[in-house]
Amino acid sequence: MALIFSSIGTAHNTAIAKYLQGKDVPQLFVGSGASKFADIAQYPQATLGVQGPFRYEARLYARYALAKNPNAKFAVISQNDDYGRDYLSGLRDVLGEKYDSLVTDVTYEVSDPTVDSQIVKLKASGADVLVIAATPKFAAQSIRKVYEIGWKPMTFLSNVAVWVSSVMEPAGPEAGIGILSTAYVKDPDDPAWRDDAGVKAWRQFMAQYLPEADLHDTNYVNAYNNAMALEQVLKACGDDLSTGNILKQAFAIQNLELPMLLPGIKINTSPTDHVPVDQMQFMRFNGKTWERFGELQTGN
Repeated sequence: MALIFSSIGTAHNTAIAKYLQGKDVPQLFVGSGASKFADIAQYPQATLGVQGPFRYEARLYARYALAKNPNAKFAVISQNDDYGRDYLSGLRDVLGEKYDSLVTDVTYEVSDPTVDSQIVKLKASGADVLVIAATPKFAAQSIRKVYEIGWKPMTFLSNVAVWVSSVMEPAGPEAGIGILSTAYVKDPDDPAWRDDAGVKAWRQFMAQYLPEADLHDTNYVNAYNNAMALEQVLKACGDDLSTGNILKQAFAIQNLELPMLLPGIKINTSPTDHVPVDQMQFMRFNGKTWERFGELQTGN
């Protein structure tokens, strides 16, 4: 096997990583934003996917909140795994030694029926900033419960849970007004990209190859970007598809722009940098759609 690429999920990729490394199989453009896959000591043959890392995302949230309120106290609900822990690490990166005094965190298990009790506990902490580091089901529950109990913190929502159809609408669009998150890809549902050549090409691709797919699911956008990045690597490899050359080219991408990334975001990798994307743009939910604002932010 020459390589594996775009395999989705933090836990799934962790489970297969040791085996693949033992077989000398590169694990490229992993379908996860978990920063561990960019840790060269643990995963020397892996790269993160073409997406914003969770840890970087959390750093941006902490910086934004502190810029608005230097005395902010944080509440975090996170999934009890590497995905959730990355957000706590990102907050710690920014807050440093103040982390323990400024952050109240609770976790949930994917088997939990609801997270209502966790949200009530976080409100009682007196925090004025809430970070929801949750997958869609639990993100929707969190947003709804915060609204029902009348809590109004500055709220940040994990990028993996910003889907309008599966999160914001089930939570109640009115409950999500003002929530903040980040973007790094063009959202095909955003009217701003209606006439964009990259989005038109993506729609044509989907119509031809995946006509039954849910076009509201941005995982298809991420997969499309990952495939384009891999195409770049394979072209650079030429006729030499040895493991060594595949890795050499995967770790030598320079200023690659993809049609479904936000303008200005470029993919760069090196032997010491296995994070293809480190820039994101803030966005805010208006009750119907997400509106992007401000300049690109770097989370590294």
